[in-house]
Amino acid sequence: MFQSFKKITFILFLIVSKTSNANSPTEIIKNKINGSSNEIKTGADNYEKYLPLLKNKKVGIVTNQTGLLTNKTHVVDFLLEKKIAVQTIFAPEHGFRGTADAGEHVVDGKDSKTGLPIISLYGDNKKPKPAQLAKIDVMIFDLQDVGARFYTYISSLHYVMEACAENGIPLIIFDRPNPNGRIVDGPLLEKEFTSFVGMHPIPLLHGMTIGEYAQMINGQKWLKNGVQCKVTVIPCVDYDRKMDYSLLAKPSPNLPNDQSINLYASLCLFEGTNVSMGRGTEKQFQIYGSPYLAKTNFSFTPQPNFGAKDPLYNGKECFGEDLTAYPKLNQLELKWLLKAYQNTSDKTKFFNPFFTKLAGTKKLQQQIESGTSEEKIRQSWQKDLEAFKKMRTKYLLY
Repeated sequence: MFQSFKKITFILFLIVSKTSNANSPTEIIKNKINGSSNEIKTGADNYEKYLPLLKNKKVGIVTNQTGLLTNKTHVVDFLLEKKIAVQTIFAPEHGFRGTADAGEHVVDGKDSKTGLPIISLYGDNKKPKPAQLAKIDVMIFDLQDVGARFYTYISSLHYVMEACAENGIPLIIFDRPNPNGRIVDGPLLEKEFTSFVGMHPIPLLHGMTIGEYAQMINGQKWLKNGVQCKVTVIPCVDYDRKMDYSLLAKPSPNLPNDQSINLYASLCLFEGTNVSMGRGTEKQFQIYGSPYLAKTNFSFTPQPNFGAKDPLYNGKECFGEDLTAYPKLNQLELKWLLKAYQNTSDKTKFFNPFFTKLAGTKKLQQQIESGTSEEKIRQSWQKDLEAFKKMRTKYLLY
């Protein structure tokens, strides 16, 4: 009997140990990424909350290749399977299937799989027109953001909210985790530098999900004439912004993996300079370099590829740094920008006019040109960052 008791005790120990390990923070995150039963539910996966809201409604949806359920079913296909009357797909920058280059004009068309009409929200038609919304009772917004002010999906969100508010159409947002959700950093956008790559007075990394951001747009009355959009956020389940999160699909052609998404905000500032950040290679937003930097042990030669039909320095050898193995960032990193400026052969040709749009201010360029230290540059943001964080608190869902 004693031996049986020992055996039962040992078995119980194994069960408790296994359960305890499965619920450790590392295992929870790992399970979520690997698609186990303990995974994060995105808003799209949380369909019990939204299917009743769509019954007997004519539906429009803003989405692209990132609009996936965790089982990789596209949200449009899922809605059609559930007999939801989807009328029109609205596509942001890069198009519905996410194949267009950055900045490339995306035309209207028809989805080959479903036959549904696709209306582009990039180029001349950034805001849905009343005629395009005439047969829609409710709009869905389901895009995977990466948490950077100049990533244009939140600009599309602004215009969709504005159009829905003006036309009396409720908006349902299928929320998704922000892969850079733990980071709030960088200079705040100044009003005079408002553009499609920066529409609101927020830091370069805002640390919010799409659903949280929509609530901020409404709450701060950033829409034209202060109109309010009727927004319902379908939240993620079992999500914490401190968690690591791997995306279900590339959010755009030149963000191929977790490393590029983490480095994106820091390296995208190079778009406003004469330095390449790897477009035209297989290491987009994980490397940087140019023909005008000093020769190093690392070089690359951009060539046309998926997502970059005519990359900067096409066919020219660029010298710089490989950051593919760099540790995960928890802030906006400036050191590569500062280093490249210091080492470039002709500093008068380093910056182009796009830099101030990306930075959202002239101050950052002026600070770099005047030799201001990284520490002092960071200090110059702190007052604005603290005010933003305080304002942001009331809109957070997680």
